[in-house]
Amino acid sequence: MKLSGDKLSCVRGGRTLFADLSFGVAAGQALLVMGPNGAGKTTLLRTIAGLLHPAAGRVFMEGGAPDETLSEQCHYVGHPNAIKTSLTVAENAAFWSRFLGNGGADQAALETFGLAALSDIPAGYLSAGQKRRLGLARLLLADRPLWLLDEPTSSLDQAGQETLTTAVNAHLTRGGMVVAATHMPLGFAKARELHLGRMAQAA
Repeated sequence: MKLSGDKLSCVRGGRTLFADLSFGVAAGQALLVMGPNGAGKTTLLRTIAGLLHPAAGRVFMEGGAPDETLSEQCHYVGHPNAIKTSLTVAENAAFWSRFLGNGGADQAALETFGLAALSDIPAGYLSAGQKRRLGLARLLLADRPLWLLDEPTSSLDQAGQETLTTAVNAHLTRGGMVVAATHMPLGFAKARELHLGRMAQAA
């Protein structure tokens, strides 16, 4: 299985963020998308997720599920945590579990991210780091080969970062793929870097 970007270009607000950009991510690999603010890191992830259309080029998956779109084969965790603050932690997990078509894995996901003891607490009462962990927990609620993570360690303390790294590395060991926008090294296994802002290819 392999995710590929072929000569991608993206224009936002009349400004070209990147052009003629190509990359590849094979099963078991992570790609760290790095660069200054405004270089197009979030835009690239949203383009891969199918939320934005490139001005040129294409993104495609080789060896994936033939009857599913690329967006149906990925998890996208953006800057917002996508949680309902009026619902409890458990209710948020149950919602995402049903939405993602899995069902039954929500308790294990909460335990992995250290939230099981907070199951009955409304999400609005969580700290910023706990909310981030709840947003990340949905990665474990359905088995999808591609994880797209936008600044995933935002608001996480050291323990939260280590939990995320463990979950990502386990996903990679199973043959999954990860593309993460970040300003810092993340400790992911088999990670390569793609630097935006200087029209570079993946190193």
